[in-house]
Amino acid sequence: MTTRIVLLRGIGGNVRPLPVKEAVAALEELGLRHVRSYIGTGNFVFESRKRPATLAREIEACIEARFGFGAPAVVLGVPDLERALEQNPFPEDQPSKLHFFFLKRPAEAPRLDEMGRLEASGEAFELREQVFYLYAPHGFGT
Repeated sequence: MTTRIVLLRGIGGNVRPLPVKEAVAALEELGLRHVRSYIGTGNFVFESRKRPATLAREIEACIEARFGFGAPAVVLGVPDLERALEQNPFPEDQPSKLHFFFLKRPAEAPRLDEMGRLEASGEAFELREQVFYLYAPHGFGT
């Protein structure tokens, strides 16, 4: 068994609440083992022998069928998280100001110049492979 993490997009808070106990049960019905949730964020850790792409498709279909809405899934392994941390281009002394976004596949034509026009004072971002890094020293919501 391999430890995996699934990040479900658009879940949590008032956006699309996902009942944690029911979601854990649904994922276990897929054959995932030792399913654990991180405080209702749509992030789950589990063990499985299946490939990440297969897991993502199965989890997306499960959420749609069971809860009635789509939630794109990104499935990662521990090495993916370790690599993202190692490649982080920004200071790590303020972890609450640093955000990582994992893409399902590499961006085909990222328009980073357009995004640069939106950045607030002090913000910085970088796209490396399938991870978008955002450093927001004044907070994420601004």
